[in-house]
Formats: sequence, C-alpha cells, structure tokens
Amino acid sequence: MITADRLEHIQEYYFSKKLREVRGLMANGKPIINMGIGSPDLAPSEIVVDAIKNAVEDTGAHQYQSYQGLPELRESIAAFYKNNFSVTADPLNEILPLMGSKEGILHISMAFLNVGDAALIPNPGYPTYTSVTNLVGAEPMYYDLVSDNNWFPDLDALEKQDLSKVKIMWVCYPHMPTGAVATKEQLQKLVAFALKNNILLVNDNPYSFVLNTAPTSILSIEGAKDCALELNSLSKTFNMAGWRVGMVLGSAEHINAVLKVKSNMDSGMFYGIQKGAIAALKSSKDWFTELNKVYATRRDLIFQLADKLNCTYDKNAVGMFVWAKLPIGSISSEEFIDEVLYSKDVFITPGTIFGSNGEGYIRFSLCVTQEKIKEAISRF
Repeated sequence: MITADRLEHIQEYYFSKKLREVRGLMANGKPIINMGIGSPDLAPSEIVVDAIKNAVEDTGAHQYQSYQGLPELRESIAAFYKNNFSVTADPLNEILPLMGSKEGILHISMAFLNVGDAALIPNPGYPTYTSVTNLVGAEPMYYDLVSDNNWFPDLDALEKQDLSKVKIMWVCYPHMPTGAVATKEQLQKLVAFALKNNILLVNDNPYSFVLNTAPTSILSIEGAKDCALELNSLSKTFNMAGWRVGMVLGSAEHINAVLKVKSNMDSGMFYGIQKGAIAALKSSKDWFTELNKVYATRRDLIFQLADKLNCTYDKNAVGMFVWAKLPIGSISSEEFIDEVLYSKDVFITPGTIFGSNGEGYIRFSLCVTQEKIKEAISRF
C-alpha cells in the first residue's frame, strides 16, 4: 500500500528515533544519563493525585465527556488566567481544553490553513510547527531568531517579505529551546504586526512558570484577541506531561473554528483527568515556589556541566532547559552530542533539531535529578 503524499515531507520525530537508540544502549548495559527530553520527573501534587483517584468513583466518570470539557475545568482555566496573567476569558466560548497543547497545534492548523497557505515558523523553534504545517499541505516559512536580538524576530525584515500567503505565525514566549523571554513592548509589536498583515498569531506558552518570576500572556496585550490564540499546558507547570492536559484561549470566533476540528477528532477528555486538572489549576503560589527551588538547584549544576564542556549560556534565560553555545571551532552539534553519548554515556539534545539556527548549540534538560547531574559532571 502506497502511503499518502503528505508523508513525503514528514520525518519521524527526532526524539522518537533518538530515544529508541538510547534505550538500545541502555538495554546493552550502558549507564546512560538522559538530559535530552523535557519530561518532568517530579510528581504532581498530592492534592492533584487524590483528585483523580476520588473522581474515578463519581457517577458517569467513565462515560464520554463534553468536547469542550467540564464547565468547572473551563472556569478554573479562566480563574487561572485572571489570577496569573490578568487576562479575562469567557469560560463559555473563549476557552477550549485540549488533550495536551500538541494536539492544539494540529487543530489550529487544520482550522485555519488551506493547501498552499503559508505559516511563519521560528528558527530555532518547536519542530512540530513544521511537521503539522507540512501535514496539512501548507508551506513552512521560517523567520530567523538569533542571540544578538535575544531570540526575537526582526519584524521590519519580515515586513519586506511577501506575506500574502501567510495565515498563521507561530511564536513561543518564553521561548523554547533558548529560554528567552519577550517584554510587553515586544508582545505589543507582535500583535501590531499580526493585525496589520491579517495573520493569526499563535503563542505557545507552556513555560511561563518555570524559573520565571514574571509570567506573561499574549492575550494581555490590547487588541490581541482580534488576531491571537494562546496555547498553554499543565505538563511542565504541574508535572502532568503524561496526563495530556492543555488549553487554547482566544476570541469566541477563533475558538469555535478550532472546536469544529476537535469535535471530529476525539470524544472528550477522561473525567478523572479533568478533575485532577481542576485541582492543579487551583494550586497556591507555594507550588511554583517549591518547584522552582528544585529547578534552580538543578540549573546551577547544569551550568557547572556546561562549563566543563567549555560552553557559554545565558544565566537569565527561563524554562526547564539550558541552551548552551558550543566553543567556537567545535564540531557540529549532532557530532558533539554523539561523541558525548558514546564516550561519556550522557545524552544531550543537539540544537539543530530546532532549526538551522540551532547549529552550534546544545540543549540540556532540567528533568534530571541532582544526583544524576553530579554523576554526569564527574564523568568529565
């Protein structure tokens, strides 16, 4: 059977392929320390775990659920955004829970991109933006992010390009993989750019609370709802990556378009997971404080490891990764991480999987225990 033409432009996700290799090395007895992937190793709070346990006994817990999620979940998301971002969103029609924000990238693309349309994608950036754009038959159009501009797009340069086919612009602040943050003034410029060029701006915002004292939302900018959607997730913020809980917020018109796609793709999120998500969203500030104490300690150790490798990095970056620049004159990023993997049994992510502007960089994950990071340091 011949596969669909769309698969000609799609490769297996890097981590799917590389982690298979890493697991093979481990199966052969190699003591691999995995610093590659951002899957939180810490547990959700006890209150959250108890919430899902108790919910299993509720009447109707195992039935199909609403495509829009429980009203209480949408109300909790609205309260979370109001309390943490000063953003007002109507739980009835401006919030849509998702089974992880990754599915939201597909739903949004299917809702707004036709074959032949274009999507502006950051380089470096999350590889899924490109994969999904290709899957729906649209054209990836990359814009450069560089350290000299603190990983923010040169909007003046973009204005000089032909943007007539562009329907969506993907942004991610705090930025993954670099950890750069965008100021309010920069977010205002993004909104103005999107309004002027009739582009749907989508901010992917799952890292706001990790080692970041000033969480921001694109929807806090005046006029943003007219041109922007925001994706968010409980994966990193509440250590619920495997639970697959995300959300998208925006105008009723934009959310309804996404719902048309989503309602044909699944049959609602499991009731118990929704109850756990509600409990998580009601967490106090103490949760973030304690979580960030752990990540701050780990980051300091990762800095020591980066120093061992003669890398440079930005101590002011946020999020659960350390983006480090390799020494000038070093081998390529992929050759570097393979050398470290095979000689020291430590797996680090090469910057090139996030785009060509990631060449010369590597990315460390903070989802590794202090003991494992210390052991990695000792191997060098």
